[in-house]
Amino acid sequence: MPGQPPQGGAAPSAQVINIGGFLPVGNAAAAARMDARAVDDEYQAQQNQPVIAGLAAHIRSFWTNARTARLEAETRMLAALLARRGEYSVEKRASIAEQRQPAIYMMVASAKMRQIEALLRDVIIGNGAEKPWTLAPTPVPSLPPSMVAMAVQQLTAEIEQSAASGFPPSIEQAQIRLREMRDELVPRLQEETRAACERMEVKMEDQLVEGGYLEALDQFITDLATFPTAFLAGPVIRRKPQLTWSPEGEMIVEDKLVPEWERVDPFDMYPAPWATKLSTADLIRKHRLTRSSLNEMIGVEGFSEPAIRKVLEQYDDRGFREWLAVDSQKAIAEGKLQGQTLDTGLIDALQFWGSASGRMLQGWGMPKDQVPDLAKEYQVEAWLIGSHVIKAVLNADPLARRPYYSASFQMVPGSVWGNSPYDLMHDCQDMCNGAARAMAANLGIASGPQVAILSNRIPAGEDVTELYPWKIWQFESDPMGSTAAPISFFQPQSNANELMTVYERFSALADEYTGIPRYMAGFETAGAGRTASGMSMMIGNASKSTKQVVGTIDTYVLTPMLERLYYHNMRYSDDPALKGDVKVVARGAASLITKESAQVRTNEFLQATGNPIDMQIIGLEGRAELLRHASKRLDLNPDKVVPPMAVLKQRAAEQQAMAAQQTMQPQGTPAKPGGGENLQNGAPTTDNFSPKPQKGSSNGNQ
Repeated sequence: MPGQPPQGGAAPSAQVINIGGFLPVGNAAAAARMDARAVDDEYQAQQNQPVIAGLAAHIRSFWTNARTARLEAETRMLAALLARRGEYSVEKRASIAEQRQPAIYMMVASAKMRQIEALLRDVIIGNGAEKPWTLAPTPVPSLPPSMVAMAVQQLTAEIEQSAASGFPPSIEQAQIRLREMRDELVPRLQEETRAACERMEVKMEDQLVEGGYLEALDQFITDLATFPTAFLAGPVIRRKPQLTWSPEGEMIVEDKLVPEWERVDPFDMYPAPWATKLSTADLIRKHRLTRSSLNEMIGVEGFSEPAIRKVLEQYDDRGFREWLAVDSQKAIAEGKLQGQTLDTGLIDALQFWGSASGRMLQGWGMPKDQVPDLAKEYQVEAWLIGSHVIKAVLNADPLARRPYYSASFQMVPGSVWGNSPYDLMHDCQDMCNGAARAMAANLGIASGPQVAILSNRIPAGEDVTELYPWKIWQFESDPMGSTAAPISFFQPQSNANELMTVYERFSALADEYTGIPRYMAGFETAGAGRTASGMSMMIGNASKSTKQVVGTIDTYVLTPMLERLYYHNMRYSDDPALKGDVKVVARGAASLITKESAQVRTNEFLQATGNPIDMQIIGLEGRAELLRHASKRLDLNPDKVVPPMAVLKQRAAEQQAMAAQQTMQPQGTPAKPGGGENLQNGAPTTDNFSPKPQKGSSNGNQ
């Protein structure tokens, strides 16, 4: 699209024009004015194009609709954020004050959120052998062209050799031999694919660690336990300075393109009103940029330098904000002063991911060679700041995917926004708060006696607001001659037991509604939980809810995100050793089995297969793989425990050679070879097409 800098991301340099053989000379101020005019002219030429003007209007229209559609989700997000901090809304606090009740907030929802975080972190966050994902080769890898050519060449040579010896093979025999060669190549190909798979897995794990994935995932889990939907972005390719060292030991700082991951604030995501899943939905993400971060975009491929410079010039240090009511409400819910959202100097940018028809793009002025099909939907990425389009390109992903992923504690079919833990238990939280406030008020009233006094019997100046031991009360005679006592005491009834029962009941219902009972976090329990087997059964049943949440994360976040990183490496990596036909396997739900249980099962399997019959089946390679897996479980270095496969094969070959020497005849003549080989002139032949005896025939003839 227009506004894209030259390929490679380099910023255009200033040009010096030689006129008439003389180099013009001017001062720096004049040169700066010339550069400013050139930038302004280029900016006007870009922004005045129909495609840019139409795109800006389209983004503004989508932005209005997306904000309106998200109002209900915003209300739930603000309520969940307040519950996380244990605070009432402004309206609720005013109502409580009007009823003269203490503003007590019981942190039932907040505790439940922390329990969910702890459970998910134990399962999802991990490194090395404990990470919740792996790469596995596809069951039937496709043969590369080089292997196919080699097989054809070998088959041709065998056919020529058989024909030269007088036994030309038939078509059926050639087809059978071709299938045999394919069966011989597939195991070797699978072994090479597994090796490439392991190398790719190590590279991807290194990219995730260096790209901030673990930190982003940790924040994503916090959002998942708090908000209706949590969002994760990545891999996002950014140009970052990297430290390298020369062979002489000198430090070198180089700008490199690196993949990064980040948590996306749910308050900054605006999917389309009709969106059902984030991977294909039109959406807007609001970015809050500083002047320095916006300046770093100059020279990045796809961003328009004149438009960025125009934004920096126009807004200077005042910033530019898309003022929304939810920003102030969020600041209050986070415990910030409302004034802190004003005059921050930040620049709000709207990043639009969506589709536009070829007819619409041509109507905006895009050339027909870029959008030849008027009826086709083209995926667009555009950045808008105010009225300035600083980036407008077609989606570079070959599958038109967005680099955003979302998951909810409870998914809602047909909607990006799910249910948060607070959404499931907010009634229980309200009842617990109400019971606690009523109990505090009741206990205050019932903590001592109430006093009733006849005001017409009190002398002037007598203080009736204080009550203390050995107080002397003064009264006047009743002018009407009444003999009633001027003062009486009575004790209000305490309802603490009933209110505590209500509180405990709704607190238990919160466990039931969320599927996360309190004993999952180690709290004391009763009944069957007092025995080890009973507690194991209860935790096993409760973990089903956790497995459902983890399965959602595996399906909608980890798998597509890792697949995108894998395709990025396959597309842009120059290392052929990483290339392979693999698939991503997210195993977060399976990792709910404790490490101790997994280690016990590993040891049992080692013992069960440690017999001669099983060793003949799994072989030396299989036993080595089992030992490697067991050593990883024990946090040992498998390379130091189990020798490399080449060393194991060398040892096996030496043992076979020693065994062969022991079976040699006394005269030194080797034993007669066994059957199964066709000998010709004392040597085995390579003819794979010679007739073989058939079942039920003594001479090989039918």
